[in-house]
Amino acid sequence: MMIVATGLALAAQDRITGMPHATRSIVYGRSGAAATSHPLATQVALDILRQGGTAVDAAIAANAMLCVCEPTGCGIGGDLFAIVWDAKTSKLHGLNGSGRSPRGLTREWFAKNGHESIPKYGPLPISVPGCVDGWFALHERFGKTSMRALLRPAILRAKEGVPVPQTIAEYWRLGVAVRQDQPGFRDVFMPWGRGPNEGDIYRNVALANTLRTIATGGRDAFYEGAIAKTAAAFIQQHGGFLTVKDFAAHRSEWIEPVATNYRGYDVWELPPNGQGIAALQILNLIEPYDVAGMGYGSADWVHLFVEAKKLVYEDRARYYADLAFAKVPVARLISKDYANERRALLDRTKASMSLPAGDAKIEKGDTVYLTVADQYGSMVSLIQSNFRGLGSGVCPPSLGFGFQNRGELFDLQPNRANSYAPGKRPFHTIIPAFVTKDGEPFLSFGVMGGAMQPQGHVQILVNMIDFGMNLQEAGDAARIRHEGSSQPTGTRMTDGGTVFLESAYSQEVVAALQKLGHTVAVKPGAFGGYQAIQRMRNPAMYAAASESRKDGHAAGY
Repeated sequence: MMIVATGLALAAQDRITGMPHATRSIVYGRSGAAATSHPLATQVALDILRQGGTAVDAAIAANAMLCVCEPTGCGIGGDLFAIVWDAKTSKLHGLNGSGRSPRGLTREWFAKNGHESIPKYGPLPISVPGCVDGWFALHERFGKTSMRALLRPAILRAKEGVPVPQTIAEYWRLGVAVRQDQPGFRDVFMPWGRGPNEGDIYRNVALANTLRTIATGGRDAFYEGAIAKTAAAFIQQHGGFLTVKDFAAHRSEWIEPVATNYRGYDVWELPPNGQGIAALQILNLIEPYDVAGMGYGSADWVHLFVEAKKLVYEDRARYYADLAFAKVPVARLISKDYANERRALLDRTKASMSLPAGDAKIEKGDTVYLTVADQYGSMVSLIQSNFRGLGSGVCPPSLGFGFQNRGELFDLQPNRANSYAPGKRPFHTIIPAFVTKDGEPFLSFGVMGGAMQPQGHVQILVNMIDFGMNLQEAGDAARIRHEGSSQPTGTRMTDGGTVFLESAYSQEVVAALQKLGHTVAVKPGAFGGYQAIQRMRNPAMYAAASESRKDGHAAGY
């Protein structure tokens, strides 16, 4: 039995051309392009490109600006991942800029002190922030403009202040509600005695000073100098474990991206400790089906997607972890043969309540995303985050930034892939993506939003490849988000979870999904944020897009 209820109820607005749900046209640039989640960051990226900087130069400058303008999604107290297309070598490079757990904190300590899971906020979920080291690692290999010049715009804006837009103000309000009592949080993020209202001018002189120290002193100024000493002392003062030695020991890691082919397109993600390969696994599962024939917005497509996601996330819960601590069978998990085996568990007639993880034995054989492309033909896909919005809430006032709470995503049960261990990278949600076709760059893109990210990656690609949407339409299209799958932290799906649909989905589709056994609900703001740059061939240029769910901006020149 297959139910094919189609049609989306509402369009975003009346446009003279293009699909009715699109919010705007694609942006084109012959020499370069940038797409970020804030207009000021995009402007900075274009300025760097016009001055002869590389895509990586512009991405670093944009990311630094986002740390000032959008601290609800990122900051120098968080982590970074990137995929770079290097035009000189026609090769993709991956960077894992995620930090590790404190070496002085053990799983036994958590058990002794009554913790069944790691807290969301406070000092205990803090891991070493990898962002700054990631900047310098990228810059050393692919940069051209001095770091002083790249950080100068962010320093100026942090000192003089930036207006807070509507969406960021709302995320700020939500973040304040659960963090306002954390050490130093009020000093850094509540200068009015509250979070900012839309249009308030937010200044962070302490962050300006910290960025200036990094600009002049380099990577070591953050990880081995006064910043590390101040940060470690503050964290320990409030019951945390991160030390100066933990900071000094941190290094980003260059890694090889991995890919699967979906209908002639090579889709590239980074291997764990991130969740990128989940997108590849889902694509492998759905490829044999006539997705285009199901139709955009149909109940049949939503059901197939959700069930494939559930199945893959069982593997995500069992296997995804730091490769230095766990033998993750990446090649097997993303293989077509493994997908063929697992596909037998996909039921087209009803929603699954629980599913087993696969036997993938090793065989032989809230976040900001940005993308930049330069005049030299290079492109970068970069994602950076504090994890839960404003992170742990722990903020040394003299430094002007807060620390991420990535450590929350460890499993405190022993003998599992993602079990907590000292000096280990936690399971990570933030994932950049890249697509090549016939060995040439085709698309650099990402979708922000925790567990939404692999789901978003798949939907963007299906929208373009199967449903024939352009770059902007693919991002503006109404999205699906399934929650409630088994997690790398140890929780298990027993009730099938919940399918969240954006409001454009018709009641006919909702009813059809409920008939199949799905729990369907609405959850505004849960569907991520998208930026993308596509490399066009005839004529040679870039196409760029940024959707309307956040305050993003795409531009080219």
